[in-house]
Amino acid sequence: MEVDLAETATEVCVIIAAKNAADTIGMAVASALRESQVAEVVVVDDGSTDETGAAALKADDGSGRLGIARFERNKGPAAARNHAIQISRAPLISILDADDFFFPGRFKAMLDSDDWDFVADNIAFVDAETISGAHEKLAHFAPRPRFLDLVGFVEGNISKRGVRRGEIGFLKPLMRRSFLDAHELRYNETLRLGEDYDLYARALAEGARYKIIHSCGYGAVVRGDSLSGLHRTEDLRRLYEADRAILAGANLSPAAITSLRRHERHVRARYEQRHFLDIKAQSGIGPAFAYALRNLGAVPAIAGHILADKTERFRNRGGTPLAFAGSGGLRYLLQDPGDR
Repeated sequence: MEVDLAETATEVCVIIAAKNAADTIGMAVASALRESQVAEVVVVDDGSTDETGAAALKADDGSGRLGIARFERNKGPAAARNHAIQISRAPLISILDADDFFFPGRFKAMLDSDDWDFVADNIAFVDAETISGAHEKLAHFAPRPRFLDLVGFVEGNISKRGVRRGEIGFLKPLMRRSFLDAHELRYNETLRLGEDYDLYARALAEGARYKIIHSCGYGAVVRGDSLSGLHRTEDLRRLYEADRAILAGANLSPAAITSLRRHERHVRARYEQRHFLDIKAQSGIGPAFAYALRNLGAVPAIAGHILADKTERFRNRGGTPLAFAGSGGLRYLLQDPGDR
């Protein structure tokens, strides 16, 4: 008998946007299909030139839950995820990157209550060479639920010195389709950097109840060649413009406006530095300094970020792109509040 997913509140659709992920997507698909709450796994092959689609299909468990769509040309993760949302039906939506995985039993703790529109758990960062033993090393944090407002979310996405990839925007919340539909929320397809941050910020601006639990069910694999670590200068410009769009279109509190403006300035400063360096690489130091002189307001950002890059190896000797180191060789995005 066919299940009406719209009436089954705990059914999850796992969305995997993938480009040239043949080496890793099998692990991602298998980890999603392993979860009993998962009714659909939708893979969108975003213009791959390798055997991503075939590798995903090879991981099928025969339950009829796996669907694979393909873009002939690359459109970016936002477009791929929007397409998966459009062709899927389950009332809960979970995003899984093509080189990551779920730890067994991930959704049990997340679905322990229904007082949320978005619920996110902790992320364990796992070195690619140690994936096989990661589950045995996983720390068992108590859930300790708390709710995140727009101010807390935005402030948590402003990088701190000596901490890289520690932003709350890296969390992978479970999302209610009904909330996304009611507020006409989808990923911004002009973004190839920060598309998650932008969606969650817009949802919070619409009053979303964003719950965080500290128990950990998501494994983010740390690889030197990860596509998520690559972005263009133009991507930074589009991201700070997305902040401006939220500021222009939402009825926000003074505190939220202040935080969004801080984040916009933070991203714009990174853009100005990258743009300066691009001009220098393409045309030489003279045109680069001419640009800086024409845009004096950008000079502090350019100088500050260049200095920060030059001294980063001394401030972050291990090169660890993580916020909190735990036991067993794993590192976690969220520190257990009980350890403070």
